[in-house]
Amino acid sequence: MLRTRSPVRLLTTDDREAALELCAQDPAANVYVASRILDGALGLGSTAVSGYFEDEALTSMVWTIANVVPVSTHAVSRAAFADRVRKVRRRCASFLGPHDEVMAMWDEVGESFGRPRSVRGQQPLMGMRDTPSSRGVELDPRVRPGLVEETDLVLPAAEHMFTEEIGYPPYQGSSTYYADTLRTLLRKNRTYVVVEDGAVIFKADVGSVALGCAQIQGVWLAPHLRGQGLAAPMMASVVEMTLAHHAPWVTLYVNDYNAPAIATYERIGMERIGAFATILF
Repeated sequence: MLRTRSPVRLLTTDDREAALELCAQDPAANVYVASRILDGALGLGSTAVSGYFEDEALTSMVWTIANVVPVSTHAVSRAAFADRVRKVRRRCASFLGPHDEVMAMWDEVGESFGRPRSVRGQQPLMGMRDTPSSRGVELDPRVRPGLVEETDLVLPAAEHMFTEEIGYPPYQGSSTYYADTLRTLLRKNRTYVVVEDGAVIFKADVGSVALGCAQIQGVWLAPHLRGQGLAAPMMASVVEMTLAHHAPWVTLYVNDYNAPAIATYERIGMERIGAFATILF
């Protein structure tokens, strides 16, 4: 009996350009995976990305390190990826990515994962290419890139943001790994802050950069300052600097129930360009 070769295999550095070309079909949706590929995720021994091939051409991918992130998947490729996705269930923090793909992947494998902590099925994906100031939006001059030597200063704000957004702290015990991740963003000038009276009162990260697109995440304003109209000028400044220094297209995704945040992003000129979904464990 002839055995047919599986259309699914782990990607290596030899697949780097094909993988980036696949991500480039929708940079705003796929910037998370593309940025990590650019950072070397397909190195020797990597199990980060599985690819689906049709006539030897890469047509779908799924990222499976910490998070499950589908890229250009369809019903057939999702069924083919299912066994690989199920194998990461014990170390998977979330499914995230384009709404239709995430929810379809969850339908395929969800029974193996157990009950999720939260299903955020409709998250507007928003973006803009022109500067907020060109639309007459006020900028907050206090916003600036954080410094590496300010890691310990930024850490409490980052912890608060994570816990508030996800529902549990970003680490238990030592903060070393989490602080190292923050330090990397600071080193790349990809964490923007406002510092007042020796404390960070606003923070936003440029979490992913690839293919001419930058995705902002981790936006946080100190609770006692919310509702005062401060967020829009601060976010406008972040977008302005991100466009100037990181990529010509800025995106982010936001929970659909977070009406104040959506209003802020719309106020500075961001428009809805798609929908994401996140399933948290």
